[in-house]
Amino acid sequence: MKELRLAGVIRESIVDGPGLRMTIFTQGCPHNCEGCHNPQTHDFKGGYISHPENILKAIDEDPLLRGVTFSGGEPFMQPEALAQLAEEIHKRGLDVLTYTGFTFEQIIDSGDDRKLALLKQTDYLVDGKFVLALRSLELHFRGSSNQRIIDVKRSLEEGRAVETDL
Repeated sequence: MKELRLAGVIRESIVDGPGLRMTIFTQGCPHNCEGCHNPQTHDFKGGYISHPENILKAIDEDPLLRGVTFSGGEPFMQPEALAQLAEEIHKRGLDVLTYTGFTFEQIIDSGDDRKLALLKQTDYLVDGKFVLALRSLELHFRGSSNQRIIDVKRSLEEGRAVETDL
């Protein structure tokens, strides 16, 4: 499997999606959202190189996990490696939630097969840039009200973004 450039990993989280999750913070982000809570993840040369096999080993050691969350940075800047990792995560019966500053429509319209492969391996997508003026602490798994939680499988079947509450 292809290597990843990461900012960090949280082995158990309850704030990055439904249930107990491992959260993988990718390194590198082009969005530079004002008020981003992970600005240290923006530099594409920062972080460290990680082998997906190490992540899978840690997943296998935790039988309580419901899923894995890809956060950032911007996961869609490393779509090949994350799509491969997500496929292995699914084989373990876990779901995948991906945060992105892109919208569902931008990913679809990009025509980038690598990004589409990651999208297809994502169960839930939290899309859209963080907008500081729309920030709310009352939102479920989102930072600003413009962001959506999308059921990717249903969205791909219906040809439009289908939102869910999780």
